[in-house]
Amino acid sequence: MDKPLDPDQSIELATRIKSKAKSSFQNASKAVSVVDGALYVQGFVACVGAPYKPIEHGWLELSDRILDPSLPHLNRKPEHIHYYPAQKLTAKQLRKALEEAQEDYPEDDPLPIYGSTPYEYYGDLMLGGKEYTQAYEAAVAKCAELNPRKNQNAQN
Repeated sequence: MDKPLDPDQSIELATRIKSKAKSSFQNASKAVSVVDGALYVQGFVACVGAPYKPIEHGWLELSDRILDPSLPHLNRKPEHIHYYPAQKLTAKQLRKALEEAQEDYPEDDPLPIYGSTPYEYYGDLMLGGKEYTQAYEAAVAKCAELNPRKNQNAQN
C-alpha cells in the first residue's frame, strides 16, 4: 500500500526549514534532521501535467505517511502527485553518505546520493541501481496513466 502524502504537515515543514524551489534533495536532507523517525527518500514523482515524465525528487517518509518539504514548489494539487521511492536512508546513514561524498568529491554537490558504484546506468540516462530502474519504470507508467492524451500524441 502506498503511503499518503500529508500536505498540511509538508507545508508546515517547508516553512520551518525555509525550503527552496528546485532543491528537493537539499530540502529533504535538511528536513530529515528535524523530524524524529523520518527516512530521507530519493526516487521519482509522477504528476498530472507537464513535464509528462517522472521527476527525480527527494522527500521524507514516516511509518504512516509522506512529508514533502518541496510540496509548495511543485505547484500541483497533492492528490495529483504520486511518489515512487528508490532509496531510503536514516538521518545517520544520510550524514555518513554526505560526509563520504564531500571527502571524495569536494567540488561536487553531494546530493542526490546514488549508493556505491558501479551504477546500473551511466550518462544522461540515470544513476543508481535496480531500485532506481524499478521506481523510474513505475513512475513512467503512472505518468502515462495520468496524462493519456499527451502520451498518445507523443507516440503518433
